[in-house]
Amino acid sequence: MRQKESGRRLFLLTGVASLCMGAPARASDQLDAGGLTFLDFATPDNGASFHRGDGMAAGGPNQVSSRILGVENAKGLARIRFEQIRITVAIPLGWQATEDWERGIAYSSDKRYRLVVWRVDFEFEGVKDAEHYASSKGGAIQSRRPAVKAQARKLGDGSYLVVFENAPKGQGDSEPRTVFDLVIPQPGKPKSGVLMTLGVPASDGGRGIKLLALLKENMKIDW
Repeated sequence: MRQKESGRRLFLLTGVASLCMGAPARASDQLDAGGLTFLDFATPDNGASFHRGDGMAAGGPNQVSSRILGVENAKGLARIRFEQIRITVAIPLGWQATEDWERGIAYSSDKRYRLVVWRVDFEFEGVKDAEHYASSKGGAIQSRRPAVKAQARKLGDGSYLVVFENAPKGQGDSEPRTVFDLVIPQPGKPKSGVLMTLGVPASDGGRGIKLLALLKENMKIDW
């Protein structure tokens, strides 16, 4: 079944500029955590945060808490299963996680770090594949918000990283944002994939991309 129209739909604009996929971004052809671990982002609480309710309006009426597969205190992480999109992620202790019919959501206790994971149908989004999606999304956002700087590049494993700098701050944010999009094509099915989006305060951009490396390394997708 095709996805319903959502906030990540690319072509709400009349004109779309594309990015050069060879342009330098804030990463090499591999994401690198730079020696950081989940402990550097965690609040050691033995997974208690995942059992607390929260009023954050992150999902629709079908929003539910995500299933905890395990808590690894020594590593500072919990493994969370997003059932609706069939993806398992590791996120820092002290965070919370929820999901609705089309996406998984996780965020730090102060909500400064926010993660969203989607399934993507590239054809439905109006593009031919993951590369086209990555370049076109960056160009679309830049054409609508000229202050945002976007760079995209292909990583060594065939996924695509798009870095958005100077993204507008949201409600409750004290500064502009840096947002990382990781676009992962489905092996053997180039018209489908997964989008992982991590948004952090602009001043934490260097730490944010290292956390993205940890998230990517520990994500399991049931294709």
